[in-house]
Amino acid sequence: MYHSFESLEVWKRASRLAVEVYRALENSKDFGLRSQMTRAAVSVASNIAEGYERGFNKEFVRYLNIAKGSAAELRTQLYIAGEVGQISTEQRTKMVQETREIASMLKGLADARKSSAQEDDTLPPADTLNLNP
Repeated sequence: MYHSFESLEVWKRASRLAVEVYRALENSKDFGLRSQMTRAAVSVASNIAEGYERGFNKEFVRYLNIAKGSAAELRTQLYIAGEVGQISTEQRTKMVQETREIASMLKGLADARKSSAQEDDTLPPADTLNLNP
């Protein structure tokens, strides 16, 4: 059986969040903010995938930390988008909470990979890496 980043719960949640951000902003006329937010949202899931596919713990942890930074960037932009009326308070609250939970999962996964790094530094199958906050 082939294991991949698609098996990671944190990647699934980050991907769903990116879709949610796109949908929330689809009618926004603030193209700059919309572009920045969708790029940050896509970056979270993309960095998880890229890091995993590199196949080494050290690289995976590095990309998980980049993804965590992108989640913080998106969270900041969600606050701003809410304040300027680009998204509803309900959307902002829901998505901010999701970015926090994803960031927590990313930290947990990075910490687990750092503490259990194998001598050859190769990653185990993705389905053994699923951690929930």
